[in-house]
Amino acid sequence: MNIKRSILLVLLLLSLVTAGRHFHRLFWATNITLNEAKVDVFVGSDPDFEAVLTAVAPYITRISDFKLVAKIKRLDEFPRAGRFVFEQGMDNRAIVDLLRSGNEPIRLKFNNQERLEDLAGTLARQIEPDSLSLLEAFRDPEFLQEAQVTEEQVLSLFIPNTYEIYWNTDKDRFRKRMLGEYQAFWNKNRLKKAKAIGLSPLEVSALAAVVQKESVKVSERPTIAGVYLNRLKRNIPLQADPTVIFAKKLLDEDFQQVIRRVLYKDLALDSPYNTYKYSGLPPGPITMPDISSIDAVLNAESHGYYYFVADPERPGYHNFSQSLIEHNTKRQDYIKWIKEQGIKR
Repeated sequence: MNIKRSILLVLLLLSLVTAGRHFHRLFWATNITLNEAKVDVFVGSDPDFEAVLTAVAPYITRISDFKLVAKIKRLDEFPRAGRFVFEQGMDNRAIVDLLRSGNEPIRLKFNNQERLEDLAGTLARQIEPDSLSLLEAFRDPEFLQEAQVTEEQVLSLFIPNTYEIYWNTDKDRFRKRMLGEYQAFWNKNRLKKAKAIGLSPLEVSALAAVVQKESVKVSERPTIAGVYLNRLKRNIPLQADPTVIFAKKLLDEDFQQVIRRVLYKDLALDSPYNTYKYSGLPPGPITMPDISSIDAVLNAESHGYYYFVADPERPGYHNFSQSLIEHNTKRQDYIKWIKEQGIKR
């Protein structure tokens, strides 16, 4: 009798040990296989449990164990969308807890976008909404009315920067966030400076885009901004080559050639963006101006220059002139250099 009891006790202990080991493995044993220390896992909006399983399966070592723990902790009833950062060594308990409450924001970046379509494409590679839905949201008449911009001006609402935002932010919440960032950017100090030079924030952005296209040298942009402000004050057409290039691309979407030289025939293009043909500012920005370009306009250099042309001896810089006679002399030097370089377009 004692032998039977001993055997039963041993079997019971073995069962408990086996159950304990299984329980420990189920909840606390590593169940992640990664090729790096961390990996981003994305679960799309309005997910069901199968969508969660599909997203995590490539990184889970024992999927049946994970499913069991997930159901015990009711993840199957309350799946969540978002970006989740898996780390090497995580167990099922930690994975499920992360998927229940660990949606982490991303650092969204954008700059140097020439068109709204380019911006939508850049954003769609970083957040969940696709480029078409984003583009439609940005062009929505109700949104344009709320933001008090035209479709040509809407690119001005997007201030190039790095933003912390959730990956699964929908298109409506995203555009609302960007409008809020734009309004915060135009603080009292910037509004005061814009008023001092006689421009609205949207007009500042339109001019800043031209200034940015004219020079890659940030230090030179306030001087160029000063030239254009001088011309605007005297109602002289801006005659900015970048606006002609933009007009040409706008009129011919298949035109992909890099333009280094604007030709005389280009100056006749009939487009409101052609500042040789139409006085004043373009209808909207010809590119997304960065903050340094906007501030260059707001802090434009006060001087007597009305003209400038690229300096052949200092690549990236320009020569400035007060008179047309002086400008034409410097311009001829530049044209001579262009011909020597064999630049035809």
